[in-house]
Amino acid sequence: MKKILGLDLGTTSIGWALVTEAIDESEKSSIIRLGVRVNPLTVDEQSNFEKGKSITTNADRTLKRSMRRNLQRYKLRRENLIEILKENRFIDDATLLSENGNKSTFETYHLRAKSATNEISLNEFARVLLMINKKRGYKSSRKAKNQDEGQLIDGMEIAKKLYIENKTPGQLVFEILKSGKKGIPDFYRSDLASEFDIVWTYQKQFYPEILTDEFRDEIMGKGQKVTSSAFWKKYGFNTAEIKGSRDEKKIHAYDLRSKAIDTQLSKEEVAFVLAAINNNLNNSSGYLGSISDRSKELYFNKQTVGQYLMTQLKQNPHTRLKNQVFYRQDYLHEFNTLWEIQAKFHKELTPELKEEIRDVIIFYQRRLKSQKGLISFCEFESRQIEVEINGKKKVKTIGSKVCPKSSPLFQEFKIWQILNNIEVKEKTTRASRLLMQEEKELLFTELSIKNKVSKSDALKLLFENHKDLDLNFKEIEGNRTQAALFEAYFKIIEQSGHDKFDFTKMNAFKITEIVKSIFEGLNYDTDILSFNSDIEGDAYEKQPMYQLWHLLYSFEGDNSKTGDTKLIDKITELYGFEKEHAMILANIVLQSDYGSLSTKAIRKILPYLKEGNEFSVACEYAGYRHSKGSLTKEEIENKVLKDKLDILPKNSLRNPVVEKILNQMINVVNTVVESYGKPDEIRIELARELKKSAKEREELTTSIGKSTAEHEKFRAILQNEFGLAHVSRNDIIRYKLYLELEPRGFQSLYSNTYISPNKLFSKEFDIEHVIPQSRLFDDSFSNKTLECRSVNIEKGNDTALDYVYAKQGQAGLAEYVNRIDELLKAGRISKTKYKKLKMKGDEIPDDFIARDLRDSQYIAKKAKAILEELVRTVVSTSGSITDRLREDWQLVDVMQELNWNKYDLLGMTEMIENRDGHKIRRIRDWTKRNDHRHHAMDALTIAFTKISFIQYLNNLNARSDKAGSIYGIEQKELYRDDCGKLKFKPPLPLHDFRAEAKKHLENTLISIKAKNKVTTININSSNKKGGVNKKRQLTPRGQLHLETVYGSIKQYVTKEEKVGSGFNAEQIAKVANKRYREALLSRLMEFNNDPKKAFTGKNSLEKNPAYLDQLQIKKVPDKVKIVWEETIYTIRKEISPDLKIDKVIDVKIRSLLQSRLDEFIGDSKKAFSNLNENPIWLNKEKGISIKRVTITGVSNAIALHDK
Repeated sequence: MKKILGLDLGTTSIGWALVTEAIDESEKSSIIRLGVRVNPLTVDEQSNFEKGKSITTNADRTLKRSMRRNLQRYKLRRENLIEILKENRFIDDATLLSENGNKSTFETYHLRAKSATNEISLNEFARVLLMINKKRGYKSSRKAKNQDEGQLIDGMEIAKKLYIENKTPGQLVFEILKSGKKGIPDFYRSDLASEFDIVWTYQKQFYPEILTDEFRDEIMGKGQKVTSSAFWKKYGFNTAEIKGSRDEKKIHAYDLRSKAIDTQLSKEEVAFVLAAINNNLNNSSGYLGSISDRSKELYFNKQTVGQYLMTQLKQNPHTRLKNQVFYRQDYLHEFNTLWEIQAKFHKELTPELKEEIRDVIIFYQRRLKSQKGLISFCEFESRQIEVEINGKKKVKTIGSKVCPKSSPLFQEFKIWQILNNIEVKEKTTRASRLLMQEEKELLFTELSIKNKVSKSDALKLLFENHKDLDLNFKEIEGNRTQAALFEAYFKIIEQSGHDKFDFTKMNAFKITEIVKSIFEGLNYDTDILSFNSDIEGDAYEKQPMYQLWHLLYSFEGDNSKTGDTKLIDKITELYGFEKEHAMILANIVLQSDYGSLSTKAIRKILPYLKEGNEFSVACEYAGYRHSKGSLTKEEIENKVLKDKLDILPKNSLRNPVVEKILNQMINVVNTVVESYGKPDEIRIELARELKKSAKEREELTTSIGKSTAEHEKFRAILQNEFGLAHVSRNDIIRYKLYLELEPRGFQSLYSNTYISPNKLFSKEFDIEHVIPQSRLFDDSFSNKTLECRSVNIEKGNDTALDYVYAKQGQAGLAEYVNRIDELLKAGRISKTKYKKLKMKGDEIPDDFIARDLRDSQYIAKKAKAILEELVRTVVSTSGSITDRLREDWQLVDVMQELNWNKYDLLGMTEMIENRDGHKIRRIRDWTKRNDHRHHAMDALTIAFTKISFIQYLNNLNARSDKAGSIYGIEQKELYRDDCGKLKFKPPLPLHDFRAEAKKHLENTLISIKAKNKVTTININSSNKKGGVNKKRQLTPRGQLHLETVYGSIKQYVTKEEKVGSGFNAEQIAKVANKRYREALLSRLMEFNNDPKKAFTGKNSLEKNPAYLDQLQIKKVPDKVKIVWEETIYTIRKEISPDLKIDKVIDVKIRSLLQSRLDEFIGDSKKAFSNLNENPIWLNKEKGISIKRVTITGVSNAIALHDK
């Protein structure tokens, strides 16, 4: 008898089942216990994980914590600055340091601007320093650049040239191109905008009906295509078409731009020029581009930051200064300027004090802390040792860290791994082989400087008969690092004025030869073009190419505006590049990830990979075990097992969701072991999301979303057009298979029989398995088609191709192939289905479901590795096998049966009649996911899934071999039911097994992990004399990063209420109508303030009215409107697509927001995004836009603090 633990591991739940399995006929299997542990993830955690998005569980918290730290650091700087200013008697305790209230006079801004030229008092200068301390400007970090933020521009020399020579960017580029040079410099956005204005203004005098102000607003800042289409849509003409070679087109385009400022062009040419400038403007936009532009304005206006901001405030007091960011260098320049000017008037401003305030307090910034400790250890060159820390023994990993993926060595290693796995296949015979060594080396040379090589290009390179061959890779990944470097070399060659080369059409040898000859002519170091991984010793790291990579990879930034001036100087010094060419190299963005092996391990393995060995063999030759999990039988038997699994340390997996899932699994297993003892074997199934990579999860989610929408559409069609009252999943599959045949006039593939809509759901046509299920365990959509029932029966165990050939001969087979080719070209069938339709019987794979059982993803490997520390045997199974066994053992409807009475009492059940006339009872809209216990039911099925079951389903095609093991399994483990269908034998007699399963499921209680704890118990430690003081106390838990600062306002609330016993003096005071109020109060006083006597019984207003006049004509109605003030809690929120407009307090703002939403036809994402470029104006004339709004918050807030 074996004790087995079955685990159904999902993203948010774990089902478990502990059973005993009979080894021989003398024993009887039994169920010990079932259970479910629910691990509730947040909505974002679960959806992001399933969608393959990066896990952002802590990202928002980290962002807010970073903001709090920045605020705290600013406050510390401020405290230190105030302290030093007091020490030097610039200020005292009574000094007012800033303006208060919302009626600012901008006095500090005025002082800041004034101090750049005139004397101010030390007291006032202190206020200016405190203001500069608040915002210190942008300091570039080369490694933290974001592509979406644009590019920092260091084009001051170009800007000066435009300014001095009074030229536009178009004129300057035209001159450069005419001189033979081909490099186009970067321009500041303001220079491009100025060129656009000049062209527009000049050409408007010729085309005033086209170049209107409204049209300008419509196209401003748009890309070239959008601008061109705008001219066509509005005025019915396209932009001018320029013909010639690429270089001729470029010269002509800039010639038009050069002429456009003082010569009339045709309207098509004007449209072309404006579209081109607009495209440059669009490409120059971004956060960093704006910073560069402001810095340029300071330079030409000869202003400090303070003067620049004050100029704006004078023009418009409502100008938003918050998001106007400048370089750190601009603030430093301002500080130095102000100090030098004021030092002329105040002897207290010494050089020593300047240095202390500037370098120690205001502008001090420590370097980023190294994160090398987070880099993983190499699995081959690391080991664990036991160390003692604070008296406790802990396991510590030591050894080599993994190699950066951008390393030239890693790139070469990756290419050889791929090359040794490439198979070339003949399309006709389907014979395949690995590449020969010479072919690998030829392909390696090509990949060594290219990002990737397509399948077709690889075949053309290697074989003359490339059209008859196929590869098992769609594209082959190359050397990304060298590809990025060579892209930079191509730009350098173009800028240096050499002939235009089309490198995309050249092979690697020719490319390298051309680049080398040009670099030799320019006197640049050509040794950077190649890398040799076979060099030993110090010479390996001294290779120029390796050193160039390391320089680009490791340089973090300097204190220059763009953060790369020193890097550019170093590249110039080491390799002889001119400055503008070194700038191109400095802008290279390398892959930032890490591999799984160290440089040390790769250097040992790579020589054997180059010899053509597979990775596993190469590892063995290098002295490494490729798979740590592949232990020998003897090693498994001698392995020391744990009595209890260890919880994974926090952040040990770098993925909080995976960590939570695995820790919950560990908790469940430990609890089971503690209660029932250690199992002999663990059988586990992972949810499909857990076995897929992030990219595969993303594709899966997209596919499911698309299919769900499609199925809903088909369901409606089947109900409305085909008259199906109850649409099943099979009905939808049948309809989808029907639509596949549409290009062929709805004729079946084998017999070419027409399927009419009225016979689609009849018994004349079957859903037919292309490769019979008796030979391949595949019930997927790609293995199905529609065919006549008679043909399906006749086909039997043949594949589609074999049946057509046997029935119709070679001519019929050719027609059949043409039919499926037609469907593939029409996009109606997938490549997978096409392959199955063309598969012969002897080509059926023997390991079809093996790929589903491979623990390829990290979480699957980790889960299995953890469990193998506890038991010697851990077996993985798959969802398809579990589904088959659950059906064979009649467990499919168990959950619905367990829930029937509950739903029946609620009236949520129904009896339906299927198309065969049978009555079926069911729960409306039932899904097993309505009951968490279905995880336990799946775990029970998994627990009884024998390895022999998996072997059998994996090798169905071998059943015909009666001497083989698969036939033996069939005889032992399967039986034929009354319909002759093969089914797996249940662990107990079928009736008993169902009854036992139901009994245990009824007794199963769901365990749900506690979430959102208010407090947790912690041991707080503090140092004391002679040791450490430890105290056990409760620590409050909560989300500090969520906004909890509310305001409160009073709002009038109105309600109609019937006058009755509740109308005491306080309630009557709330009555809105004064005359009603007075009459009711008079009645109440008559009855000594007793509302019950005054307004109920014989004195109710219906029986004894309260009159408003002496003639007793007008009276108080039975129901009166009451009004009272209620405290409403409010919170300020940024306008975003998630904003609920109805919660906005201000009526006018609410109306403006609704208008904006209506303008974008209810699309909140478009309406409320990018508000800097497309503001919502509260007052456009004064420049007041809406970016934040006050909305109603929670209704039950309790104030912890009042401001």
